[in-house]
Amino acid sequence: MIRKLFLDHPDEVGETYAVHAATAGRFGAEMVAGGVACMIHAVVPAWFGTAGSGTVSRLHARMVAKRGAVRADRAQVKTVEYVI
Repeated sequence: MIRKLFLDHPDEVGETYAVHAATAGRFGAEMVAGGVACMIHAVVPAWFGTAGSGTVSRLHARMVAKRGAVRADRAQVKTVEYVI
């Protein structure tokens, strides 16, 4: 049960629990900051015009890049090469 709650997902994305906690915390803080900027933009449209979309784009790009790196690492591990 503890493994399922705390370790399975970080392992799936190629991170330790501590690294995953730090990464998810940074992502969350950036999302909160982007959300606050969007709420300010709702009141004063001239301010933070692209803060929300910029935050989403940056976070998405980092997440997709990380996924690709993890997939490549796992594929490398599964590949067996024979040297004769």
